Amino acid sequence: MRRLCAARLAAGCALLLVLCCGPVRADTIGIRYAELHEEDGVVLLSAEFNFTLNATLEEALSKGIPLYIDLEFELSRPRWYWIDEKVVDQVTTYRLAYAPLTRQYRVGSGLMSQSFATLDEVERFISRVTSRPVANASQLAKGTRYDAALRLRLDANQLPKPLQVSALASREWQLASDWLRWGFTP
Repeated sequence: MRRLCAARLAAGCALLLVLCCGPVRADTIGIRYAELHEEDGVVLLSAEFNFTLNATLEEALSKGIPLYIDLEFELSRPRWYWIDEKVVDQVTTYRLAYAPLTRQYRVGSGLMSQSFATLDEVERFISRVTSRPVANASQLAKGTRYDAALRLRLDANQLPKPLQVSALASREWQLASDWLRWGFTP
């Protein structure tokens, strides 16, 4: 009976410790700059991140585990009388994979796929967003202020199931930037 009480007390303390500690802080991706500009009736996004994979993620990639990186962009119109109107809500997912036979990294997004010889080239490719169309200028009212938000993060939900459990508790499996928010007036 005493052992059972001690085991329950230990389990309760462990649960309390997990609940009190809060979320595990992720490795951060820095955002160097982000901007929106209008050209030929299209709103274009350009941005640059400080993106590097940590040793754990590099090892997983080299062992054949694909990694999914999400570039999330939101554009909303603030309203004083109601919740903000979401004009654009886009997620671009990059699938990173390593092919040991060819010793090449492959980055795919939608129908686009590209091979790279080194991980540095992959990180440089994902770090830069150049003139990506995000909206038609006709969707936006001229002279109205919009709020733009951007972030880059590892999507741990697309990891294999056993690694998803590890990703919940381990800082090494979490990689994300903070949301960068700025104003845009077309």
